[in-house]
Amino acid sequence: MSDRIDVNRLLLEMRAMKAQSQAFGNMAAQDVANPHNTQVNGPKFTDVMAQAVNKVNEVQQASSSMSTAYIQGDPNVGITDVMIASQKAGVAFDAMVQVRNKLVEAYKDVMNMPV
Repeated sequence: MSDRIDVNRLLLEMRAMKAQSQAFGNMAAQDVANPHNTQVNGPKFTDVMAQAVNKVNEVQQASSSMSTAYIQGDPNVGITDVMIASQKAGVAFDAMVQVRNKLVEAYKDVMNMPV
């Protein structure tokens, strides 16, 4: 049994780590030089939020139209359907308000951070 370190393997690992650190340093330098780098790997936050708000709006409009149809006497709309749609709209709106509150709280925390 030998506890000797393979010098060639160690040297290769050190060179690989050096190359990785240099690549990371170059990327960081590019980010400092170009702070408005807009490379994004997924959907933008604003797009996701806009879709969520639009979905809540759709649920509320569907609830409103179902309620109106029931009030006008549409035989295809039952009171249980109206109540379920109303509850879905309420839950969706409450969830959206909670997300907004958390975003405002996070924004305040970031703005109060020392620079």
